[in-house]
Amino acid sequence: MGAGILETNDRYGGAAVRCGAAAADITPVDSQFLFGYPHVKRYSTGVHDRLLSSALYIDDGRNKAMFIANDIIYVPQAVVGRARKRIEQATGVDGACIMISATHTHSGPKTVNHLSNANDPVIPQADAKYLHLLEDGIVNAAVAAASSAQPAQLAMVTADGAGLGTNRHDPAGPADPQMPVLLVRRTNDKSHIAAMIVCSMHPTVLHEDSTLVSGDFPAMARQALGQGSLGSDCVILHHMGPAGNQSPRHVTRENTFAEARRLGGILAAAVEKALATGPQYVQDIRVKAGREHVDLPRRKFLSVADAQAKLDGAVRRLADLRNAGAPRTEVRTAECDWFGAEETLALAAAACDGRLEAAYKDLLPVEVQVIAVGGWVFAGWPCEVFVEYALEVKAAQADACVISAANGELQGYIVTPEAASKGGYEASNSLFDCASGRVLVDTTLKLIAQVRS
Repeated sequence: MGAGILETNDRYGGAAVRCGAAAADITPVDSQFLFGYPHVKRYSTGVHDRLLSSALYIDDGRNKAMFIANDIIYVPQAVVGRARKRIEQATGVDGACIMISATHTHSGPKTVNHLSNANDPVIPQADAKYLHLLEDGIVNAAVAAASSAQPAQLAMVTADGAGLGTNRHDPAGPADPQMPVLLVRRTNDKSHIAAMIVCSMHPTVLHEDSTLVSGDFPAMARQALGQGSLGSDCVILHHMGPAGNQSPRHVTRENTFAEARRLGGILAAAVEKALATGPQYVQDIRVKAGREHVDLPRRKFLSVADAQAKLDGAVRRLADLRNAGAPRTEVRTAECDWFGAEETLALAAAACDGRLEAAYKDLLPVEVQVIAVGGWVFAGWPCEVFVEYALEVKAAQADACVISAANGELQGYIVTPEAASKGGYEASNSLFDCASGRVLVDTTLKLIAQVRS
């Protein structure tokens, strides 16, 4: 995937594109439980950096699309549905052409209630008042973006995200450091309206000992980019690409804000380097979207007794590593395996009492969405997915990328067959069988073919 030339709209008889962008504050106004790590009563004690909902509106003269990236761990399906209806009424953008994603910061409010956390006594229910604030912020950003639309030019570049992290389980394992960046600038003075980045890395520099609200390293990158050539008025959208098995764990020196700023600086420098290559801007492009709702195969769960035995084994292994003074990264992986074993036990119990079936009814069918902007296609998957599946999409369609945690969530991961057989953390808390990844890939490639026809 290299620097792409956006397909022009000339042969479709389209007019010059109009774009707008805006950001709305979604920072909580009171102390919130910061969600992402188990067993820690982690309520916010302050705000390190403001959480934002950042929107980009694109109108090619016939079709309209909206991308909205949010500094939050997940945007629930119910919030997505309500926000889409409100945005469609206010802007005329069809709900099927609106993609709403989460950056997946682990230092923001809890927004979902997962079965896998049901046995954790310190994790509360999601705060309905905050969910209302989040929804309003999404809508406000989108409406402001559409209201500010003006003649624009677009370009695509690819930045190199090496240094932000690696495969969580094997630093030499599958990864995708390439970061597609959609650039939008004003036609009149060439100043930038927006930059939309897709980065396949968990934003988890900050851990459970941090009690300040933060967007983690993507927020630090946004701050750094605002001080660079894009300018402080440029709206930055950060989408998390497929990062289910991607983590900063093996590159971070410590879990501090200073380290988050360092990684944010790496990301910003990579974007600036890509900008220096001379992006080819065009102003006549075609926008087209498609989506399909699909069923995913359900995972088969252990008995409660077997799940308890697995948990006991994970606890013993973690204790052995700690007692042996094992490396920090190895201990952290074992901690995550312990978390996953606990969640497997919770899910096994939920499978017995009907709660799991109720969750499936809420989550299925799953939405797969694609939005084409010129020759590039952005696919939205509502889950934390292993990077191998997105690499399959890229291998088949070079100018396509996947945005994860988009338009909802699935209470866990979509893992590979290999990961499922090993039974690590991600496989342990998944609700869906690993064959779900094949469904997502095949559906996405079919939709891409349709929007490109």
